[in-house]
Amino acid sequence: MPHTMLLDPVRILIGSDQDPIEQGAALIRDGALVDFGDDARQLAQREGIEAQAMPKALLAPLLVDPHSVLEQPLIGQAETLESLCRAAARAGYGQVALLPRAETWRDRVEQLQGFQRPELGVRLHLWGGFSCGGRGEQFSAHGDLLEHGAIGLADDDHCPPIPLLQRALVLGDMGAAPLLLAPRDPQIQGDGMVREGVETLRAGWPPDPVASETLPLGQLLELQRQHPERRLCLMNLSTADGVNQLKAAVVPPQASVCWWHLVADSGSLQPTETGWCITPSLGGPEDRQALIDALERGTLTAVAVHAVPLDEEDCLLPPGERRPGLAGHQLVLPALWQELVNVRGWSVRQLWNALCFGPSRLLGQPEERLEVGSNRWLLFDPQQRWRQSRQSADAPLAANQPWEGRELVGQVTACGLTTPEIRCD
Repeated sequence: MPHTMLLDPVRILIGSDQDPIEQGAALIRDGALVDFGDDARQLAQREGIEAQAMPKALLAPLLVDPHSVLEQPLIGQAETLESLCRAAARAGYGQVALLPRAETWRDRVEQLQGFQRPELGVRLHLWGGFSCGGRGEQFSAHGDLLEHGAIGLADDDHCPPIPLLQRALVLGDMGAAPLLLAPRDPQIQGDGMVREGVETLRAGWPPDPVASETLPLGQLLELQRQHPERRLCLMNLSTADGVNQLKAAVVPPQASVCWWHLVADSGSLQPTETGWCITPSLGGPEDRQALIDALERGTLTAVAVHAVPLDEEDCLLPPGERRPGLAGHQLVLPALWQELVNVRGWSVRQLWNALCFGPSRLLGQPEERLEVGSNRWLLFDPQQRWRQSRQSADAPLAANQPWEGRELVGQVTACGLTTPEIRCD
C-alpha cells in the first residue's frame, strides 16, 4: 500500500534563495515530494488523506558534509560504507565527502572505484590524495584523479611541505578543482592536546600553541595570494587568531569548521568527556565565539562533521595515546540548532547556509533544494526529545561518539532517503 502523508501546517525551506514558509503544507508519497501549499491540500482532500499538524517542525533540503574519514569502507570495525550512509541518511545528510585517508590511501585512480552505491541513498564524494600516501613527499597524479571522479584534492590533517604545494600550484594540474588543506603544523604542536590558554593549564592538559595553526595558515594564505586562479580551501579552522588572519587575507579562500568546535570548548567540558581528543585541538571560549561569528559573517564557508570513526579498542587507550577524532552525524543538527538558533538567534536560513548550501559551494556541487518528485528532504522536529545512545538504530557504529546517555532536544524524525514513518505528537 502506498505510504502517503500530508504535513499541514509545517515550516518549509525550499532553498537558499527563499526564507522559510510558515504554516506551509507538503504532500509526500512513498518518500517523494508530491506537491506544496494549496495544491498539496487539495490533492490530499480528494484522496481522503488526513493532515498531520507539525507547525514547529521544519521540512528542508538535505545536509552536506564536506569532509569525513572512512578508513575501512568494506570490513571496518569502526564504520563501513553501508553503516556510514545509513547513519548519515537518518541524520538528514544527503551528501558526504570522504577524505583520502584510508588503509589504502586514495591517491590512485583504482582506489576511487566501488564507492558509487545509489541504493545507499547518500551521494558520496571522494577527495583524491594530494600527495602519495599522504606522506607529503611527492604529489599524486592530480589530473588523473580528477578526471576519474575525485571531487578535489586533499592531504592529511596537517599542512604538506610548502615547496611541494608551490610546485603543484605552479603546474596547476588541479585546474579549478578545490584543494583542501589543513593549516596545522604537527611539529609545532608537539604533544599538545588542547589549545594553550588558562582553561588548559587549569585542566592539566598539554598545551597546543596557537602558532601550530597560525604559522602554516599564513603560508597558505600567501600561496593563495600568489595563485588566485587556484581554489585553496582551508579545513577545520579552530582559533580566533586564525579567523583574524583569514579576515585580513587579500584573497581569502573558502574555509570549513568542525561542528564540535562550535559547541564545545576547553572551559565547558568535564575532564573525562570524549570530546577532548580531537584534531585540530579544542580551543577556549574566545576561540569558539570567534568561529561562530566568522560563520555568521560568511568568513567561514561550511560546517563539517569531520567524522573520524574509531573502534572500541582505540577508545580504551588513554587520551594521550588514543587517535584523535569524533563521530556522530546524528548529533550535529540538534546541537547546532540549540546553540545557534535557540541560544544565539540565528535564522533557519543562516543555519542551512552553514550546514547545506555553504558545504555545497565548497565542494563545487549544485545546492540541495526541495523539488517535486524528489526524495531529497528531511523533517526536523526542534522539540523532539531523545537520548544519545550508541545502541540506537540511528547511530553510527563508531565507539567515539560524544554525549553518551545525554538527553538531547531536536531530531531528524524523517528523511526521504530512508522513508521511515514520521513520528509526531
